[in-house]
Amino acid sequence: MKDILILGGTGKTGRRIVQRLHSAGLPVRTASRSSGFDLGDPDTWASAFDGVTAAYLVEPDLRAGVDRQARFPRLVTEAVGAGVRRLVLLSAHDVGKAGDDHPLKAAEQAVRDSGAAWTILRPTWFSQNFSEAFFLPGILHGTLALPTGDGRTPFVDAEDIAAVAASALTEERHDGQEYQLTGPRAISFGEAADLIGRATGRTIRHLDVDPDSYVERRVAEGVPRDVALLLTDLLVSVRDGGSAALSDGVERALSRPPRPFEEYVAEAAAAGSFSSAPAS
Repeated sequence: MKDILILGGTGKTGRRIVQRLHSAGLPVRTASRSSGFDLGDPDTWASAFDGVTAAYLVEPDLRAGVDRQARFPRLVTEAVGAGVRRLVLLSAHDVGKAGDDHPLKAAEQAVRDSGAAWTILRPTWFSQNFSEAFFLPGILHGTLALPTGDGRTPFVDAEDIAAVAASALTEERHDGQEYQLTGPRAISFGEAADLIGRATGRTIRHLDVDPDSYVERRVAEGVPRDVALLLTDLLVSVRDGGSAALSDGVERALSRPPRPFEEYVAEAAAAGSFSSAPAS
């Protein structure tokens, strides 16, 4: 077997996939901005795909510009032309229901039309967003202020996403599959805050906020307005009940149920992940 390439190999899912493949004794390498790979610069692509037969793709970033997003089909074409024979794409939950202008819709189609074996992963909100991403500042300050109301969503553990991806990169049985990935039950952000508070011995509350106020706060923090609007729409979808559905993707892919949110919280609390901001 030639190399397996993990784009975004230092990210929440990428580094976990790398760990799993390393543990299995498989040849794996990573490509990220820190290693000189840039979706916006085609000159960096050839060296990344040289000698690779399977690749995990995580672009286009929804925060990226239109030009960069439009390069993704070209990236897929060049990957297959370089000898990549299996592609696993990290997409987003319910992209299949999105409009044609959604950037990940074009990314999914490029993978399907590539001529390579492919698998598409569509996870819902990551559990690790509370300990490794944009919900952590609220956890650290004791108030998770989000426009989500009492809406519920089945947070999925990044460990489960990584397990599905690692299997899809190495096993033919996943070829042509689209996996909607969720946790085993839908919970509210208030319940998530309570579970983290009990595990850490701290008082953490969820505060429902007005969507427009949330957009302005994020813009004031330096987030581009279009990105703030996109994130707010996703959070309001939770409030409106649009993100509560459970899916069987993890069980179909791994023949086991997904990890519950409580298990993630216990492990993250024991590791001190709710105590400080992640290293940059």
